[in-house]
Amino acid sequence: MKRPTCTAMALAAMLASPPALAAPGDPVPLGRGFALDPIVEGRLRYEGVDTPTLDADAMTLRLRAGAELKHASGLSLLAEGEATLAIGAHYNAFPFPIVDSQRRPARAVVADPMGVELNRLQLRYASKALALTLGRQRINLDDQRFVGAVGWRQNEQTFDAARAEARLGPVALDATYAIGQRTVFGAEAGPRRAYEGTFVFLGAGAKLGPLQAKAFAYLLDYDLAEQAGALALPNADSQTYGLRVTGTFPLSARARLSVAASYARQSDWKENPADYGADYRAAEAGLALGSLGLTAGYEQLGGNGTRAFQTPMATLHKFNGWADQFLVTPPAGLRDLYGGASYAFTKVKAVPGLTAAVTYHRFDSDAGSLRYGDEWNASIGCKLGRVSLLAKYADYAASRFGADTRKLWLQAEVGF
Repeated sequence: MKRPTCTAMALAAMLASPPALAAPGDPVPLGRGFALDPIVEGRLRYEGVDTPTLDADAMTLRLRAGAELKHASGLSLLAEGEATLAIGAHYNAFPFPIVDSQRRPARAVVADPMGVELNRLQLRYASKALALTLGRQRINLDDQRFVGAVGWRQNEQTFDAARAEARLGPVALDATYAIGQRTVFGAEAGPRRAYEGTFVFLGAGAKLGPLQAKAFAYLLDYDLAEQAGALALPNADSQTYGLRVTGTFPLSARARLSVAASYARQSDWKENPADYGADYRAAEAGLALGSLGLTAGYEQLGGNGTRAFQTPMATLHKFNGWADQFLVTPPAGLRDLYGGASYAFTKVKAVPGLTAAVTYHRFDSDAGSLRYGDEWNASIGCKLGRVSLLAKYADYAASRFGADTRKLWLQAEVGF
């Protein structure tokens, strides 16, 4: 894997100097109960990939700009555009066949194509008890294991949807009806820029003593032509029902225990020709001891060798290792046993928010007793004013799945 160029580091230094704006981030009063809240974000990132057969060096710049017009009544209108610029052409932007100059099969994939598009356009009403959102919007549900915005990629995943959130005493309700999934591949991705269909996300949660419990349902009905062609994903049409429980328990003035557990059952739905059923199980415990954090967990996506549990709308980079080897669950399923540690260097005043983390993953199949591989992830980041700096590294050692893969990221991000 090549090192970042001098040009890349110079651009990172430029981005690390925030522009001089008066009271950035503050809504501008317009009178008569109206206020205008500008949106300005920039993210410069180097991503390097090294495998036995392919490599990549991608320098990309993502810019977002827009505004939200708010009224004291709770009504708001938000419009936001997004543009991604590639500095150089040393990576493959599309992991699927497409007639486009950014498709470079001789390079490893970095799924950040150049393009300009409308990211969000939504009308929203919000009060203490009710929120209604209509239009192209960002949706992050729970830990984003089933539905998320895929915020790690330069182009965000959004949904053309109507969403209602309500609170009735101790009960929280969440319902979404979507007709479009705008993918991370952006406007230049041909038929994969967006998938149409009928998608329903339902959730009902309540606090049970020290625990928060939520039941959920995800019903995905892709248009048949896209499911059979452009989507090319097993089990695209699926119904998933499950339960998630989380809780935090103070142990002392400096220590607390956090727990989370989930179970779900997925099966075929609508035009899915397969007759299958698969289970999902996850459990995680985290111990915070002052500045030190320890985490251990287990995740299982069931599979029988032919079909496996899939989550095509998830923020997948958050799960099963940063090397992104398991964006699609293998037919034999996946078991991920992991543990990690993090530390916040609060006494380093010269570098505010300095935090480092490391995590180990062991990957196995759910069926067939296959050892897929092992992966180490490490990161270090800080925040200087409004600028966030991050370095990340992933090292996947393949056994019986995929290929040895190393990835490095250097990132600077600023937002108002």
